[in-house]
Amino acid sequence: MRLILNILWLVLSGFWLFLGYLAAGVVLCILVITIPWGIASFRIGVYALWPFGRETVSKPTAGLGSLLGNIVWVVLAGWWLALGHIFTGLLLCVTIIGIPLGIANFKLVPVSLMPLGTEVREIRRGGPFDKTLTR
Repeated sequence: MRLILNILWLVLSGFWLFLGYLAAGVVLCILVITIPWGIASFRIGVYALWPFGRETVSKPTAGLGSLLGNIVWVVLAGWWLALGHIFTGLLLCVTIIGIPLGIANFKLVPVSLMPLGTEVREIRRGGPFDKTLTR
């Protein structure tokens, strides 16, 4: 199911959102002093390209530096990337098939506004090898 959702996502909105993150990352890397934000843009852009089966979690070591960095990010690129997620989410919610994709777009809005202090990781599937035996 994740594969089908990711393919639909890629065709309907993921590729275009990825291009937005890529453009923001390139501009931020050209400005040299904003390279950390450019790297964050590339990281979140790859997540926005293929989101199903992965999740974002807060880093426990994120502190004041991440907060200040996120404020700079919102001013430089975060607000228009968040608007892109909101706009495409609304467009996708017009159709029944697009509703799960639209909801996924809305879930990406907080990450697009504050990417520093978060990391993207694979969602572990529950299986017999993931469980520990307890007595």
